[in-house]
Amino acid sequence: MSFEGKIAVVTGGASGIGQATAEALAKEGATVIVADINVEGGQKVASAIHASGGKADFFKLDVTSDAAVNTFAQDVEAKYGPVDIIVNGAGWGATKPFWEGTNDFWDKLVNLNFVGPMKLVRALLPKMMERGSGRIVNIASDAGRVGSLGETVYSGTKGALIAFTKSLARETARYNIHVNCVCPGPTETPLMAAVPEKVTEALKKAIPFRRLGKPAEVAHAVVFFADDRSSYITGQVLSVSGGLTMAG
Repeated sequence: MSFEGKIAVVTGGASGIGQATAEALAKEGATVIVADINVEGGQKVASAIHASGGKADFFKLDVTSDAAVNTFAQDVEAKYGPVDIIVNGAGWGATKPFWEGTNDFWDKLVNLNFVGPMKLVRALLPKMMERGSGRIVNIASDAGRVGSLGETVYSGTKGALIAFTKSLARETARYNIHVNCVCPGPTETPLMAAVPEKVTEALKKAIPFRRLGKPAEVAHAVVFFADDRSSYITGQVLSVSGGLTMAG
């Protein structure tokens, strides 16, 4: 496996699964664009990749803003040329009963988890189509496959991202663009750290491996979809959940 000469954009790259994905792609030789609204965290990740011998740059990005996404795409392509790999890792959620949700809460979930990735893909896709190649990996969630208690709207946004992945894969296959989706189960991320301990312990008991996933384990799946070893795979959804969800 080698990503030498490849330009990879990773949103949500300042922490969690996004950080692990940025590090994994850089380790394999890609030039990684760490994109995040968290400037301090994103710069720290890019600097750490450089310190370990990799190639990375940080660009601030708010995926919910049309202007920010368009400026980001223009700036990245001006400095590095067309992007080869897009990893939509930015996301957010909070657990609460559906009936306690507000319009503002729902809008934040929808805009960050679903509309944001669409905006980024739309901004970077034309150059991929012109070149006749590209890899897009959307990080959704098993909540979007099987549902999740207290995360009804979050699950809906991730289910939408899964459907978007499959439909986009059909539209772009003629341009040799691969579009796939990774669905993490409960994983040791900053978002999971905010979950009450009793809930975390209950999840561990339900997972066949009896532990939470590690961000690097999800990153391995993302790297596979970004690599030529998945050259005949598109429109697929891969669960990385320790066996918690085995639905088809």
